[in-house]
Amino acid sequence: MALRNIREEGDPVLYKVCKPVKEVTPRIKELIEDMFETMYEANGVGLAAPQVGILKRIFVIDTTGEDPHVFINPTILETSGEQTGAEGCLSVPGKSGIVTRPNYAKIGAYDENMEYFELEGTELLARAICHENDHLDGHLYVEKVEGDLFDPTEYMEEIEEDEE
Repeated sequence: MALRNIREEGDPVLYKVCKPVKEVTPRIKELIEDMFETMYEANGVGLAAPQVGILKRIFVIDTTGEDPHVFINPTILETSGEQTGAEGCLSVPGKSGIVTRPNYAKIGAYDENMEYFELEGTELLARAICHENDHLDGHLYVEKVEGDLFDPTEYMEEIEEDEE
């Protein structure tokens, strides 16, 4: 396994539509392992292949640190409800923005063994599914931000002050 460089906003690869995966080769398995290692090292909860420069329809998510999921050729099957909150991205380091997304998402995808599965998620998992799936179509969350981007550290300090 190896850490991969995370592409940042402005890199042309982040704005391209990814190609479907036809089969899981040893190189794809290595990519998936590297994506998890890179995501964990960067303290992220999700990472899409284009974020490491690979235009394949793959992303990984682990919202708890103990429940990793691999999504190959994913399709969002259903969404409902709405949640509005701060969102960030490893490709837009040091910034967050307020984004409204579905509060529920159901996704169909293939795992690292090309076995089909469906997964339902709410709250953070639903947000992560929608966020990472957007990457596969060349979209970043900054396109959906309501208002300006901000430093998440300062934002959390303000929330803590408000609670005192």
